[in-house]
Amino acid sequence: MTLLRAAIIEDKLIKLTLGKPNGSDANLKNIFVRPVTLKTGPHLSFVYRHVTRDITKNHPPESGLKEIDQQLGGQFLDGHLFTADQQVQLECQPDGTARLRIKRTSVPDQPAVENTHDKPRHYTFPADAPWLRALGVTNDRGQPREGMAAKYRQIQKFAELISHLAADAVLPTDRPLRIADMGCGKGYLTFAVAALFGESARVVGIEQRADLVELGNRVAAECGFNTLQFQVGSIGDQAITPLDILIALHACDTATDDALAQGINAGATLLIVSPCCQKELRHQLTAPPVLADALQHGIFQERQAEFVTDALRAQLLNWAGYHTKVFEFISTEHTAKNIMISGCKSPKSGDAQIASRIRAFAAFYGITQHQLATHLKFSLP
Repeated sequence: MTLLRAAIIEDKLIKLTLGKPNGSDANLKNIFVRPVTLKTGPHLSFVYRHVTRDITKNHPPESGLKEIDQQLGGQFLDGHLFTADQQVQLECQPDGTARLRIKRTSVPDQPAVENTHDKPRHYTFPADAPWLRALGVTNDRGQPREGMAAKYRQIQKFAELISHLAADAVLPTDRPLRIADMGCGKGYLTFAVAALFGESARVVGIEQRADLVELGNRVAAECGFNTLQFQVGSIGDQAITPLDILIALHACDTATDDALAQGINAGATLLIVSPCCQKELRHQLTAPPVLADALQHGIFQERQAEFVTDALRAQLLNWAGYHTKVFEFISTEHTAKNIMISGCKSPKSGDAQIASRIRAFAAFYGITQHQLATHLKFSLP
């Protein structure tokens, strides 16, 4: 709270996230706080994220600090504080013990920007970060290169999402996290994960193109990422090692299922995938009579195949013991591949009622084969 108050007074607060709910309100999942300037002066804008809705409230700084002090360690066990020169994580335990982790960040002096609702937003990573320049995302002036503005926003959005997802997961705190990014390509998001977690994680990027692996390792060495490495390999035949977080973004068609299976077999607590090119089920779709006229059109058939593929993935993850969320990763304005599926390990798995509903769903569409079901040895109709 002392560090938070100082960040507010010194105008260095970027954002605060409260996660790992532990209170009586089961519907309240997170609270996100950021500074704003209203007509009446500086305030703290709170977004209370519930299961089905978000509620926004603006508090004067002092009452906002009191609200945070009441919530942290009570309703929420984790707090992530992002300021202009450091990242701070407070991890509380139900027994009242707590652990504080501070990561200093090197951010160049920048002109002060008013935190009004219509001003440019703060990003997790500064545009002139050496790794962003080395990967060709930004130029020497700290601006996105031509054609890379959408990629720059995607990287920032991904960092925000994974910080929220990780805050909700029960991840180890007594050792560095083990994170794998499968099918990582040029490694834009792999570097983002390594930069976000710093020394608290060991990150490996798996990519089958040797030239991209060589590029990633070279940039990692040049930019001082000693917790990040890239390896040559494909998703399907990668050796399984214990993991805490599995990431696979835009893995084509059944490669997403291969990645999910790898994460499950490796005991990952958190799975994060963004599927694309869902082709496996399209030829299997047998339109129920009520949908036959609609699905005679190719575009509807394609979209229906995407929906059925990812809906089955989400249901199978639930059956396998993961609390699953499906949401928009980034606006379709930036990319059409905008669906993200996350799974957070829960104690319950193999529920017979879930299995029955999965089989009924598959039967409705005439689906008898699904790659993730095969990996999980789950029998479809």
